[in-house]
Amino acid sequence: MKAIIVTDQAAGTAGMKLAELPQPEASLNDVIVQVYASGFTKDELTWPSTWTDRAGRDRSPSIPGHELAGVVTALGYGTTGLSVGQRVFGLTDWHRNGTLAEYVAVEARNLAPLPGDVDFAEGAALVMSGLTAWQGLFVHGRLRAGQTVLIHGAAGVVSSMAVQLARAAGAYVIGTGRANGRQAALDFGVQEYLDLENEKLQDIGGIDLVFDIFSGDIAQQSAKLIRSGGTLVTIAGPIDARPDNGSTIDFVVEADPIQLNEVVQRFREGRLRTNIGAIATLEDAITTFNSAGRINGKTIIRVRP
Repeated sequence: MKAIIVTDQAAGTAGMKLAELPQPEASLNDVIVQVYASGFTKDELTWPSTWTDRAGRDRSPSIPGHELAGVVTALGYGTTGLSVGQRVFGLTDWHRNGTLAEYVAVEARNLAPLPGDVDFAEGAALVMSGLTAWQGLFVHGRLRAGQTVLIHGAAGVVSSMAVQLARAAGAYVIGTGRANGRQAALDFGVQEYLDLENEKLQDIGGIDLVFDIFSGDIAQQSAKLIRSGGTLVTIAGPIDARPDNGSTIDFVVEADPIQLNEVVQRFREGRLRTNIGAIATLEDAITTFNSAGRINGKTIIRVRP
């Protein structure tokens, strides 16, 4: 099978190569999925799990990418809940070979059925951003109707999903970002927008929940805006910022089929949309990832037409 591999952590995306590899085999509780569409996050190449297994042993060359939509082609021993020929989407294990390949071995528990009326590219685009936004808002942030939420980078891939989910949950949503992201953030549903290049965070307050993607000074300032007992949720790693009488939670997204079902149902009903910026083939993926031009939105690799 064709797959993109990485062997040199220091090289970043420039070190990616398209290679021919044996197809994976299904272990206990695994399924083999023929990948139709895949997502990739550039930060993956800095993650220890891309390069080592859980015991700390080198596992390169490794296949990056963890978001996928495709079709089940084989079942491992003991696998239940899925069948050969079924359309699925989901998030693969960080410590195993990923989805920038024609086939991938995935634990069945990490996948959810992909309805037939959802395109594979859209399905792959829902996975990481949908799960991250859902878990940040509802699992860790415990967002409730009537609360005010501040979402940083509101026009971005993950945060634009958080904006839509928060609005649908009955929250008042304030977004931040660059000046050129204002209209996109408004289109996704923010009710107020703060241009961080020209406006001051200190000018707002009364926030119940902050959804942070930046860390650093932005997170420190944001913590001071949160009402007593509120929460700062971040996907930018451990931070020192703490709201008064509140909590700060940093988290790593986890696969969850029930949440994926919730996300895809909202997409089917037109209550949620993806933020796809570019679609490339597996053969063109490396060039796309190393493009000098900025791509707004999620890059999706369409592995199979």
